[in-house]
Amino acid sequence: MTIHTFEPSIYWNTFGSHPPVLRIADGDTVITRTIDAWGLDAAGKQVNTGSNPETGPFYIEDAQPGDTLVVHIDSLTPNRDFGHTRSALAPNVVVPWSARDLPPNTKIEWQIDRGANTATPGDPVSGFARRAYPLKPMLGCLGVAPDDGQAISTSTSGNFGGNMDYRGFKPGVTVSFPVFAPGALFFLGDGHALQGDGEIIGTGIETTFDVQFTVHLLKGKRVHGPRGENDESIFTVGNARPLEEALQHATTEMYGWLQDADAYHLDPTSASVLMGMCVEYEIGNVFDPAYTVVCKLAKKELR
Repeated sequence: MTIHTFEPSIYWNTFGSHPPVLRIADGDTVITRTIDAWGLDAAGKQVNTGSNPETGPFYIEDAQPGDTLVVHIDSLTPNRDFGHTRSALAPNVVVPWSARDLPPNTKIEWQIDRGANTATPGDPVSGFARRAYPLKPMLGCLGVAPDDGQAISTSTSGNFGGNMDYRGFKPGVTVSFPVFAPGALFFLGDGHALQGDGEIIGTGIETTFDVQFTVHLLKGKRVHGPRGENDESIFTVGNARPLEEALQHATTEMYGWLQDADAYHLDPTSASVLMGMCVEYEIGNVFDPAYTVVCKLAKKELR
């Protein structure tokens, strides 16, 4: 179990089978950095011109298709004093006749106070909305290389992970991904200092992070889409459009997880009843080409 410190110099705008930047092993920890969704680094320098540039990919030794990659997000720390958001709701999240009345969609600069752990918006925000908001760092993008040699834009998501923009991808969470390519090829990026559910203005507070994560490999164990857990809950993630298809993917994955002989070993009826009475749904992303729905179950219901 080795701790690697990796300073990135290139970034990718697709999840795919790209040349690995670092080879690591089961149990290893990586300390690295991300740049923001517009390609600005910690100093504000433009180092990439695409959307949601990713750090990686990290090659996990012995990972093969049919395995599961488990990633624990150890820490996410903003490493600069500013971030940006858009200024208007996305037209697709309001009724059509309201879309024409939305304000101009410009970029707002936020001042990040790392000592106070807050961020404050600049002009044109006014009134009670212009206040210091507590930071809640999260990763908008994380995932592995997709199957069939595909290279898929970091603007969207799928069973490989991707641009899910789920607030639950924060420090302390463990996320599992199906392995489709040798080495899994793990990417991460699109750090948000704060974001509401749905990413309904098309951004969080886009900024740069110092990141630490630890990987584990489950050999011969296959999941069908992203799964996660934290101290309180387990959850599954569906990425698709329309929204009900994303819900179906998340629900199906949870239903299978509860019946897994290596996990909770419930029969189909018991799994159905438990889910019917206890699951909660959360919205990850409703801005990008694929939407994200999370099916969550409290661990106290599994005892």
